Amino acid sequence: MGDRIAWFFDFDRYGTTLGREFVAGLTTFVTMAYIIAVNPAILKAAGIPEGPSMVATIATAIFGCVLMGLVANRPFAIAPYMGENAFVAYTVVRVMGYPWQAALGAVFIAGVAFTTLTIARVRSWMVEALPTGLAHSFAAGIGLFLTFIGLNEAGLVVLGVAGAPVHMGNLASAPALIAILSFLLISALMLWRVPGAILLGILGAAAAAFASGVARAPHRWISLPPDPSPIVMRLDVAGALRPGFAGVTLAIFVMALIDTMGTLVGVSAQAQMLDERGNLPEIERPMIADALSTVFAALMGTTTAGAFVESAAGVGVGGRTGFTAIVVAALFGLSLFFAPVVTAIPAAAYGPALIVVGSLMMAPIAKIDFTDPTESVPAFAVIALMSFTYNIGVGITAGLVLYPFFKTLAGRAREVRPGLWMLAALSLLFFAFYPYR
Repeated sequence: MGDRIAWFFDFDRYGTTLGREFVAGLTTFVTMAYIIAVNPAILKAAGIPEGPSMVATIATAIFGCVLMGLVANRPFAIAPYMGENAFVAYTVVRVMGYPWQAALGAVFIAGVAFTTLTIARVRSWMVEALPTGLAHSFAAGIGLFLTFIGLNEAGLVVLGVAGAPVHMGNLASAPALIAILSFLLISALMLWRVPGAILLGILGAAAAAFASGVARAPHRWISLPPDPSPIVMRLDVAGALRPGFAGVTLAIFVMALIDTMGTLVGVSAQAQMLDERGNLPEIERPMIADALSTVFAALMGTTTAGAFVESAAGVGVGGRTGFTAIVVAALFGLSLFFAPVVTAIPAAAYGPALIVVGSLMMAPIAKIDFTDPTESVPAFAVIALMSFTYNIGVGITAGLVLYPFFKTLAGRAREVRPGLWMLAALSLLFFAFYPYR
């Protein structure tokens, strides 16, 4: 059986093993399992019931990861995006007053558009137009973004006050001490080149959290999944096509398009999967997986899905093929019945793993030409805005606008490929129609 799996996923080509791919999938799952609890909690603000929303979240992750593994043979996990879910819940529904069914209709439209553009190879044409320096900034920016998420999740950095938006958390608190332990343990294991260092660090810190009372061990280990029927197939496509809703639909489309593109290129750069021109070979395959996953997500009753930035954790421990994604899918399937155990792992245990992965992803920043302002200014905007706006899409779109702008100012517009001009135009539309509320 193992030999057939190795042959199907071409382990020899990617220099990997069954054990390494399994550990990679397990690591990715543990670092992104929070989505099982967090996505329903956010969408609850939009009026979507939590139990059915949890099932929709898990089902979308299973569907997307299986597609990514079998069709694309890439170690990228797919699940509903953070950011887009908050945009739908708090901006579209709570502030603008639209029903969640219309918002899901917009997600469905975006997914159909993604699928069409992918089949027509328009999306890959746009991605291949990305300059190498900008692609490296995506990786570094995602690394800094992951670091910020990890610091905040672990309680080491918390919300501040006016004039000082963030400040240091209470390092004397038990959760913060567990987080520091997790970070030191993962770092030490990596220093000693222990296989599965990130996963072992997470599990070790989780055990310490349960033993010390920082986190409660689950009262029950197994439970039946809730009934998802209240939200399945409840999307309102006609409502999303109303003229007044056009700005919301466009914002969802561009955010998802840019997020997926940046994540695929950024994580692929870390995995050294890009070719000499900075492109991901056969990128249409992972793109069709995320496009169809977005369509599926809307039908199930959840928001835009795509390649998850936490895939970098699995890549960091050696994941290189689609078997990593298949392992993630299988674990999400088990989580339908073991959700109490999965959601019991505290942020103090998994947050530091994101910090470590973020540090690893900063390496490509050394490949950016900071002596050339036409390269450095857009790259810096990407890296800074991803974290300081807490939105990967905002950082990437800013870089896509600034790059051709500065090349033109320098009299070097010929260095900008046609596909990048289209991305810049879409990015301008994103900023023009984004609901600033």
